[in-house]
Amino acid sequence: MVTEPDPILPAVEAFLAREGISPTSFGKNAVNDPAFVRDLREGRELRKKTRDRVFAFLAHPKMPKRTPTSERVA
Repeated sequence: MVTEPDPILPAVEAFLAREGISPTSFGKNAVNDPAFVRDLREGRELRKKTRDRVFAFLAHPKMPKRTPTSERVA
C-alpha cells in the first residue's frame, strides 16, 4: 500500500533548500532522528507531538553554529 506524503513535507523540503542543510542534519536537530526526513518522504505518519516539534523547529530553528571552512583547523 502506497501512502500519500505528509502535508508537512513541503514545508520541510522548503526549509532544507532555503537553509542548505542535509535531511539528516534537519532530522537530528528537529526531532533527534537522523532518518526523519527519509521516513517522511516514504510516507511516515506523524503523531501530533512530533508534528508540533517539527513546526516549532521550522519557526525557530536551533542549529549548531557552523565554522567556516577557512577557519577550521586540520
